[in-house]
Amino acid sequence: FTAVCAMPNTDPVTDNQAAVGFIIRQAQRADAARVYPIGAISVGQRGESLAEFGEMIGAGAVAVSDDGKPVASAQLMRSALEYARAFNIPVADHCEEPTLAHGGAMNEGLVSARLGLKGIPAEAEEIMAIRDILLARLTGGHVHLCHMSTKGSVELIRWGKDRGIRVTAEVCPHHISLTEDAVEGYNTNAKMNPPLRTAADVAALQEAVKDGTIDLVATDHAPHHYDEKEREFADAPNGIVGLETALAVLVTNLVSPGIIDYATLVNRMSCTPARTFNLPGGTLTRGSVADVTVFDPAMAWTVEPGKFVTKGRNSPYNGQRLTGRATCTIVGGRIVYRLGE
Repeated sequence: FTAVCAMPNTDPVTDNQAAVGFIIRQAQRADAARVYPIGAISVGQRGESLAEFGEMIGAGAVAVSDDGKPVASAQLMRSALEYARAFNIPVADHCEEPTLAHGGAMNEGLVSARLGLKGIPAEAEEIMAIRDILLARLTGGHVHLCHMSTKGSVELIRWGKDRGIRVTAEVCPHHISLTEDAVEGYNTNAKMNPPLRTAADVAALQEAVKDGTIDLVATDHAPHHYDEKEREFADAPNGIVGLETALAVLVTNLVSPGIIDYATLVNRMSCTPARTFNLPGGTLTRGSVADVTVFDPAMAWTVEPGKFVTKGRNSPYNGQRLTGRATCTIVGGRIVYRLGE
């Protein structure tokens, strides 16, 4: 990746202009990719009062979100959409009805019953998705639905778009390539939120990427130390690393089977994300920023987390054979990464 949006799940929370500025300065020092901070919707991500959007945007924030913490208050979400509309930025929400999802560790269904784990029903996501879509209709604001995982959510997003509501949505590579079966054996590297769902959900999400109901693909990159993941399944943290496998997972599971072509892949991973968050890039037109990822679509490789550049090793794709790999990244016309160096 040549550019990433950084969620505000930091310590301290990115809910003020100083925190936004700090992230931008640190990224500039690292000098490997463009980092666009996303500010928090609420102060401390507590869901009680709005953070100061104007100050964060002035410092460089490109959107607002409480990341993995759903905005439980409909009134607060309404206010966020109204406030964000004035700045022409999206409000990105994690769609989860907290009382339905509370204590859940995986998708609710036959697999969770067999493993004796409390499940999270698809409806926990879908209830909040339709709430957010309706609030976007009410306010005229732009709501962006993060990491959608169910067939029902796809149908709701399609309903909203058909009516001209300002809703965009994303899906993660793992939700279009893995099912709840990956949790068998209590594999904590297959634990994330929203959880892996059913084969029917995967098929619906793949079709939604193809037809544009799902606008873009995001990694939801969430590294965790080995010791954190080596716990009882219910106690292990959610999240997986995804930056170094995202492209290959999409090539292997969407392009190679003929579900989408490479033009659609580039659109969902580059062009549309740039448009959604009002970013430079996502285009090769003359005068645009010279940010380019070069990849070999035919390169076959085996996922070995121990060889990742990221310090996180928590990947559900360990040992899998994938096709397609980034070989070089260019940022601002300068090569910053070459595979193997």
